[in-house]
Amino acid sequence: MPIRSVLSWQGADLELLEALSLPVWIFDIDHKRVFWANEAGLQVWGAASLLELQARDMSQDMSVSVAQRLAQYQQDFEREGACFVESWTLYPNGRPSVLKVKFRGIRVNGRMLMFCEAQNSLSADPASLRSTEALLHTSVLITLYDGNGGALYRNPASREQVAVAGEGWRQHFVHDSDWQQLRQGVAACGESRLLARVNTREGMRWHEVSARACRDAVTGQDALLVSEVDITDLKHAEARASFLANHDVLTGLPNRNGIRSELLPHLQQALRNGRQVALMFIDLDRFKNVNDSLGHACGDELLIRMAGRLVGLLGHDEKAARLGGDEFLVMLSAPQVAERAEALGRRILQALAVPMRLEGMDVGVSASIGVSVCEGRTLDLEQMMRHADLAMYAAKDAGRNNLMFFTPALEARSQAQLALENDIRRGLEHGEFIAYFQPRVDIASGQVVGAEALARWHHPLRGLLMPDSFIPICEDCGMVMELGRQILVQAARQQRLWRDRGLDLLVSVNLSASQFVDPGLPGLVEQILADSGCQPDKLELEITESVLLGHDEQTMHTLQALRALGLSIAVDDFGTGYSNLAYLQRYPLTSLKIDRSFIADLDDKSAITELITTLCRMMGLNMVAEGVETEAQLAWLAERGCQEYQGYLCSPALSAQEFLQRLF
Repeated sequence: MPIRSVLSWQGADLELLEALSLPVWIFDIDHKRVFWANEAGLQVWGAASLLELQARDMSQDMSVSVAQRLAQYQQDFEREGACFVESWTLYPNGRPSVLKVKFRGIRVNGRMLMFCEAQNSLSADPASLRSTEALLHTSVLITLYDGNGGALYRNPASREQVAVAGEGWRQHFVHDSDWQQLRQGVAACGESRLLARVNTREGMRWHEVSARACRDAVTGQDALLVSEVDITDLKHAEARASFLANHDVLTGLPNRNGIRSELLPHLQQALRNGRQVALMFIDLDRFKNVNDSLGHACGDELLIRMAGRLVGLLGHDEKAARLGGDEFLVMLSAPQVAERAEALGRRILQALAVPMRLEGMDVGVSASIGVSVCEGRTLDLEQMMRHADLAMYAAKDAGRNNLMFFTPALEARSQAQLALENDIRRGLEHGEFIAYFQPRVDIASGQVVGAEALARWHHPLRGLLMPDSFIPICEDCGMVMELGRQILVQAARQQRLWRDRGLDLLVSVNLSASQFVDPGLPGLVEQILADSGCQPDKLELEITESVLLGHDEQTMHTLQALRALGLSIAVDDFGTGYSNLAYLQRYPLTSLKIDRSFIADLDDKSAITELITTLCRMMGLNMVAEGVETEAQLAWLAERGCQEYQGYLCSPALSAQEFLQRLF
């Protein structure tokens, strides 16, 4: 009886199917349930009744591969009216049962179901069963092709990825050259392997394709067994890794690696074509202020927009890169590249200086540009980048928002600075930096009551050097911390030596900003006090106004920790920074030092100095005037209640021995 005649489901038809001794059941692929089964089918599935079997949800323990295979069956039934026999492992009540099953389609109530007829049970060896299951479940695409390239067999994974029904081996490849290479490899060695782009139902994908010559087990004819592993995700990951290795994540511009891999060949080709080439180093001026005031997210947004402005100004032969931070690089080539660089640089300065809206504020930053032109026909990228960098720093030194070309004099200056850095480092290692002491005088009594420790460099060849010849270099090169430590140690020891001589002197020491923000400062000071025997109440640390501007908890914690050790805290050079009554009231300060510029210009700035002295009296702070050189200045300060002064009127900074002689 034709299967489709069962659609009526009349009693005679059911009786006929029930009478079959072979297990028969109808499976609903869409709902993953058995629609109907005869008595023998119920026994196969280990079901007590049809209702109990129909209630089972087969999807709960159905693997993705089996679901995929059943969907392929349904397509074949719909498209071709297929009928085929396969060995299947069923799992009634969790126990495996291997059956040879004949499958065909049956339409019930307009839906395509699957009629299953178990022909007999199989007892294959475990290895065979497991290999069959592996072939069903593996994600590896396995296809057997005949000698003409037609598919004889596809496992479920392969069938799932077939782009076009009836697709042959050759049509599977995006590039015919890949098919040719694989075929030639098989012809020469019997097997071949390559990475190729192939056509699939999901579009173009990357596959690792392995092909091996064999025979068809059914016909005995020559055949080709092909296995494929999808490596598209790996290829994309490799491409992403390559992009990240060669490009800046924030702006998408080439980074330092990308300069060599992408932009360097561009310059080399330009030289070969007879053009000149140049590099431009671009550094945003005071970009750190944006990060500090608005946060790094706004800083990143500014960099992205600046990169966009920069790229928008470039022509065909001009390429941009980001070196890191707020530094960008532009490569350009032209017959007269210096003139081209000058014109482009001026446009860049103008464009980057236009304010942009960030966090509701109009934020503007300028830029400094250094240009290096390749001399001759040989390209030395590292040297050109170094020269452009030197020129960029020269532009900053010239006032920022400027453009400078590299000259040999810049390199000579750089080499001299490098030599000085090495000399300072050697001097720190050999103890050449010495504390000198400038007396602090009580205005009322005229007695020396203390001293400020100031760094001097006893250079073995150049003699005694003043701070302005080495402090800026130490700050730029990260050596100011060690210099400050050495001077602090010497000052503490000297206070102890003077005390042993019966001299009750306060010693003050300047702290650099980097020293003050170091979380280890209180611990370092405590150790120095212990090692030297210095009286804590006779040691004063001087900090500048700038280190107090943050008003953060770390500043307060550091000041409180130092005061807890018994030290005094003075604000140095007061009035030259962003003076603010709020932080004077907030922080545990003891003294305020009036900057020498106000003392020197009392005729012009007396109102400001008058305000400072009034402020100190109101807040009970000890006043120390710096740079006092005349009796008139001293008299003016005395009238306004200033307690101490230091300056040439009394004495310049002296060595410890000279200081002692000055006292006696």
